Amino acid sequence: MRYTQTTFSWRARRKSFFYAGAGIFHLLRTEHNAWIHLAITILVAGASVYFNISQIEIALLCFAIGLVWIAEMFNTCVEKTLDFITQKRCEEIKRIKDMAAGAVLIASLVAVLIGAIVFIPKIIVIYGS
Repeated sequence: MRYTQTTFSWRARRKSFFYAGAGIFHLLRTEHNAWIHLAITILVAGASVYFNISQIEIALLCFAIGLVWIAEMFNTCVEKTLDFITQKRCEEIKRIKDMAAGAVLIASLVAVLIGAIVFIPKIIVIYGS
């Protein structure tokens, strides 16, 4: 059985952040969709500065972006876990993977909706007639 530390340790906390960062880096290195999410994250950050959005709008966009990243990471974990368990084609595993991918799609649609609510009025004011 593996020993688990029962007392608080700053060193252990630092290691936890290192491992989490390694997981994010691995996602970015191995998943093409993560590059799309990163590009959109950067685009939204730039648009937020350009349109000088409010704090509540920043909070909404951060929530939306975080939701998509979390969904993508969980989807990747589900897919990699199932691939580790078996490489055989199985209808039930396909359904599970499809549902995990569907969660990313739902999160992405919510993010697009929030982005539209925040940015469309500002685009209309600046570029509208």
